[in-house]
Amino acid sequence: MKKLQKIGFGGGCHWCTEAIFLSLIGIEKVKQGYIASVGKNDSFSEAVIIHFNPKYISLKTLIEVHLLTHKSTTKHSMRHKYRSAIYTFYKNQNTLTNSIISGLQKDFQNQIITEIFTFNEFKASRQQITITKTQKNLFARIL
Repeated sequence: MKKLQKIGFGGGCHWCTEAIFLSLIGIEKVKQGYIASVGKNDSFSEAVIIHFNPKYISLKTLIEVHLLTHKSTTKHSMRHKYRSAIYTFYKNQNTLTNSIISGLQKDFQNQIITEIFTFNEFKASRQQITITKTQKNLFARIL
């Protein structure tokens, strides 16, 4: 029996982000759409929810991939739509995520601006693109 965990990532186009994570071993499912947190961060921004098996891929690896595949050190005018964020689902995930980012900071020339938020709500994209994972390739199809 697989014990899957979840984590949310925001930072760029959710379709592109979905494709990156589906290419990794240990990722079971990626849902793309919009995520909101709580309080002043309750507005929705593009993001994905990753369902992963920690037996095959660590949270640290996922966070590192996330930070390296979007502008995690750059503020820009579209941050309201493309919030650089990690959305946590479990109490211990927030503390662990903060520790992982602090440890990875030494590998970045500029300050990481990615924020950690508690997951609150998800809305799927109106137009879904299905990305199929095969042995050699990823294929995208608009539904």
